Amino acid sequence: MSAPNPLPTATSERSAEPTPATVGAETMKAIVQDEYGTTPEEVLRLEEIARPEIGDDEILVRVRAASVDRGTWHLMTGLAYPIRLAGFGFRRPKALNPGRSLAGTVESAGKEVTGFEPGDEVYGTCDGSFAPYARARASRLAPKPANLSFEQAAAVPVSALTALQAVRDHAKVQAGQKVLIIGASGGVGTFAVQIAKAFGAEVTGVCSTAKTDLVRSIGADHVIDYARDDFADGQRRYDVILDIGGNRRLSHLRRALTARGRLVIVGGENGGRWLGGTDRQFRAVLLSPLVSQKLGTFIASENAGDLEVLRVLIESGKVAPAIDRTYPLSQTPAAIRHVQEGRARGKVVITI
Repeated sequence: MSAPNPLPTATSERSAEPTPATVGAETMKAIVQDEYGTTPEEVLRLEEIARPEIGDDEILVRVRAASVDRGTWHLMTGLAYPIRLAGFGFRRPKALNPGRSLAGTVESAGKEVTGFEPGDEVYGTCDGSFAPYARARASRLAPKPANLSFEQAAAVPVSALTALQAVRDHAKVQAGQKVLIIGASGGVGTFAVQIAKAFGAEVTGVCSTAKTDLVRSIGADHVIDYARDDFADGQRRYDVILDIGGNRRLSHLRRALTARGRLVIVGGENGGRWLGGTDRQFRAVLLSPLVSQKLGTFIASENAGDLEVLRVLIESGKVAPAIDRTYPLSQTPAAIRHVQEGRARGKVVITI
């Protein structure tokens, strides 16, 4: 579904006066930010900037589409504070563009890059995808799935990589297992449901009333409306629970696990500036050695190998991106707000 048209332009544009950085350089219109802030319309703007130059080991991608996830909001706000200590900039963002996922074509490649040629259709991650051109490393790009449009392919990288690694590497999902996915209607959740099904699991998705039809449509065997039913009521226990963006207590989650089940906390949101929900993840890691259940969390890896795995799953028809709506580049702030307010059914895409 596309965003209503026309939408009010949420991004303010500066004057077209050239800056020292753009004089004599090829330029482009891109989303930029100079400081952290919680209001997309105030923090982000569309500005004429110099087109990026690549190093010998980099690829210049002509971006056709990008996507938004909750990580986009965290990079824009610098919250929770540990994200700043992780190298994204303490007082202000190091990356002036919070976009990460992209799909497009190779414009040029550095002399040390092999396996990519101008014109190749690619998808993957970079620093700064809300722009017509972006720099990326070959280790974070892969050939675009042939059966996806650029808009569909841009929805995959960050969210599907996270889902794949959660299901395969950390939950270690096996055929026949009962898997509960909390947050099944979001960007990561919609991919996790499909990937767990591809691995042969019996999947139960947890979501809001308005999104139950979406979760059924992507293949969930059972759907629980969290506003009406409690998945930890004791009637069913699960071999695996993936908690994506939830905030339930560990004791509540453990009640729904089998005695030797696995809990993987993929995300957590409580609005706190200091820990932002990661305190629950820390407690899970500390508690895990003391109980029979395996409790843990992880940080997703952006890598070409797993993008290839996803390409095979997508081209085989086992996985497909669920796209809620698309926005033009100028309405990137509105797209980020739509995701942050929890209204997205699947992925939100920026067309460029």
